[in-house]
Amino acid sequence: MQKKVTIIGAGAVGATTAFALLTRGAASEVVLIDVNTEKAKGEALDIKQATPFIDNCDIHAGTYADAVGSDVVIITSGIGRKPGQSRLELVQTNIGIIKQISADIVKVAPNAIYILVANPVDILTYAFLKYTGLPKNQVFGTGTVLDTIRLRTRLAEIYNINKQQVHANVLGEHGDTSFVSWSTATIAGVPLSEFNGAIASAHNIPNEYNREEVETYVRKSGGKIISSKGCTVYGIGMTSTHIVKSLSGSAETAMTVSSLHEGEYGIKDVCLSSLSLVDRTGVRSIIVQNLTDEELKKLYESAEALKNVIKSVTF
Repeated sequence: MQKKVTIIGAGAVGATTAFALLTRGAASEVVLIDVNTEKAKGEALDIKQATPFIDNCDIHAGTYADAVGSDVVIITSGIGRKPGQSRLELVQTNIGIIKQISADIVKVAPNAIYILVANPVDILTYAFLKYTGLPKNQVFGTGTVLDTIRLRTRLAEIYNINKQQVHANVLGEHGDTSFVSWSTATIAGVPLSEFNGAIASAHNIPNEYNREEVETYVRKSGGKIISSKGCTVYGIGMTSTHIVKSLSGSAETAMTVSSLHEGEYGIKDVCLSSLSLVDRTGVRSIIVQNLTDEELKKLYESAEALKNVIKSVTF
């Protein structure tokens, strides 16, 4: 697979993502761009010296001119979240950074798929679309894909089952108003609400757990990691890599990326996460699921919270 990926931002997230892309065969060429050119050069050289163990790949630092021909552009640039700081508190500063980036990158890579990673990701995805005027399928954020894998990891621990057999999603904002769509959650195709009763061996039934505690675990994991080590890199690096690999697949992949809603669920003019189909063209379609009334209420609350932020900032 020949795929050129440009990563804007060579900080911890950008560098980890670059390494993950190459080691998992999601890219054949990676360009690292950063205002700190020496940092980008150092990260690229460090990763490059690991590539003899990886087939058919290359990485180098560059400028926007080197992004010509990119299939995918991943934007990680932005001021990082500090301990105790919410993602939304970052918004105005990082919108300014996105405005500058968008003016430079789209000139040289107008046909690339753009993936926003920097936080607050829903607002920055909206801003990038607003600044560039690109088709909505071409621009989306990592959204709650990371929250979703955190959820599946926790449920797999609770049920003592292979993580890949857990299908449960986090929807809404990548932040404090996110929520789990419990009504659609399954394990090995069995609705989560029916799973215990479907287990033949009583000793396999998991201990009782509180769903709210699981949701809190998902929402607070990022902040806890930041408080402990200063940043989160591995989960988001693999999340971005999984998305890029999905863009190369022969079939569509359903995932909870953050994309522009234009009437789905009655929600308009805001980017947030609901289950979507991703293929070579980007976000092909949003899947409108049969959510419960309570889940729909939470989705609307999440959309309103993001809209209130949009109204409070200057684009």
